[in-house]
Amino acid sequence: MPQKSQKLKLRRAQQRKEWKFSELIEDQKVRERWERVRKYFFLRESTYDMTNRCNIRCEGCYYYEGDKQFSRENKDLNAWRKLLKDEKARGITYVVLAGAEPSLVPELLEACFQEISLGAIATNGLKFIPESVNYKIHISVWGDDETSLKIRNAKNMLLRQIDNYKGDTRAVFVYTFTRDNIDQADKVIETLAGNGCKITFNMFSSPVGYKGRLRHTAASLEHTRETMTALLLNHPDTVLFSRYNATAHTHKSGLHALYNCSYPRVNPSNDIGLGRSFRQYRTDLTWNRDAACCVPDTDCVDCRHYAAGSAIVTARLFRHATNPDVFRSWLDYVDTYLSVWVVGYEKGLNLCSKTVLPPGVEA
Repeated sequence: MPQKSQKLKLRRAQQRKEWKFSELIEDQKVRERWERVRKYFFLRESTYDMTNRCNIRCEGCYYYEGDKQFSRENKDLNAWRKLLKDEKARGITYVVLAGAEPSLVPELLEACFQEISLGAIATNGLKFIPESVNYKIHISVWGDDETSLKIRNAKNMLLRQIDNYKGDTRAVFVYTFTRDNIDQADKVIETLAGNGCKITFNMFSSPVGYKGRLRHTAASLEHTRETMTALLLNHPDTVLFSRYNATAHTHKSGLHALYNCSYPRVNPSNDIGLGRSFRQYRTDLTWNRDAACCVPDTDCVDCRHYAAGSAIVTARLFRHATNPDVFRSWLDYVDTYLSVWVVGYEKGLNLCSKTVLPPGVEA
């Protein structure tokens, strides 16, 4: 007991101390990780709906909420090339191509890649995207095949996704935890791991007005966090995640309450960061600042998206430079983000094995 008490006193003293940044990176592993991730601080994203068509229809789909689904499709390759050239000129270095289902328009994906070479594509994985489009490919998984049939109306979905992308270094399978599929995750991740696939985790975040069975409760958030942590420990070479990712995305408060969302939809500032640079383009190549966020028509209070956190949490460097545990947790988060979103970036070992809460937040 005296030894535990002494450790507790030391930890509390560290938390009270005002740490200099130079002290936070004194440890060689921490300094090396910091030097590695800071090279990517040039990334500036915008997102683009490539088509309003999809080959499946999922319960709780964000695309088919709001009026963006009714935008006219622009299929003109030259128009898309001009848009991406203009985006590059205003400082955009990274594109996120979404949909409905972007794999249905491979010629547009190719045109975007030729103009901006860093990016990711959000897809259901049922149609192979040509290797010439060397973006990260995020393949959505919402449970086992029985669940996929119920809520996504697609048979043998996981098997078909694996057949398309097994061995593809671009591919990251994104398991989205809903209230109903938490206990299915272990079997699904084992299947993906057995096929050499990389996996990360997402949280179902309700579209505006959605009250259905997929929406999380306090109990399901806690269960999800425990499951994520166990899967991370059991599959360290397969799961691209960290303990801080799990904590940040399963907290009872959403990302906006925890970190103050930077996306224009809830951020009126045009001075710096995403408020100034981010745009969310519809299929007709227009955008609306009042609606612009990484996943439009999400209920902001309930937003725990992995995509949102990748921008919001990583931008909070100074908030996390308070003590060694918090800073290491933030580095783990950024390292995870880069491994999921950047082709060729390999995730390192997590630096912090403790559960660290977001700064200024109680359990």
